[in-house]
Amino acid sequence: MADGNKFFPAPRLILAALVAGVLAGAVAVYVSESGSGNNAPVQVAAGDSKDDVACAAKADRAKKVAAAATGQVAALLPADPPQSLKNLAFNGPDGKPMTLADHAGKTVLLNLWATWCAPCRAEMPALDALQKDKGSDAFQVVAVNVDAGDDAKPKKFLRDIGVEDLGFYRDATMALFNDVKTRGLALGLPVTMLIDGEGCLIAHMNGPAEWSSPDAKRLIETALNAPD
Repeated sequence: MADGNKFFPAPRLILAALVAGVLAGAVAVYVSESGSGNNAPVQVAAGDSKDDVACAAKADRAKKVAAAATGQVAALLPADPPQSLKNLAFNGPDGKPMTLADHAGKTVLLNLWATWCAPCRAEMPALDALQKDKGSDAFQVVAVNVDAGDDAKPKKFLRDIGVEDLGFYRDATMALFNDVKTRGLALGLPVTMLIDGEGCLIAHMNGPAEWSSPDAKRLIETALNAPD
């Protein structure tokens, strides 16, 4: 089992990390002394669709799962309230359009990243290690690249940093980031969302984290085993 600290630079390398706000004209700085970037809860208003109503009923589960986010992933916040993200759209590894609903039945750690985002570069190998260690029929890391342009640069980026187990998911249109931002979940990049098998947002985090750490793996186990 990989030691997460081998993959993720010490928090001092994240201090004052500038996340270039190319997307939607935003500039965000994630400063952390613990390796992650949320500072305050974000109130997220759920919609009134049937799916959102069903997800909102999972508020207690969201709080129980988020309570297990300690140490290297302590910045993870419970969804308030949980909402349906099953319609979030991006391209799959085969280059064809898909939505989060295509992962129905799996708990998903959805991460948005870009090659120009320094904290993203730091945490991608840790996400890769988490997928290698915990990926299964029940859990998957879905890391979606949001660079503009073609696939050449992000694919080279992943090769250069030794990512082998993550699928190559893409959205070059900014639509996915803007959707997540409109929902009050994204301040900049990276942003990570923990989503259950029914497409319900359970918890979320802005900024990087040590996703290959024992803390992160315990969190995923809690998410997989927590009752609705």
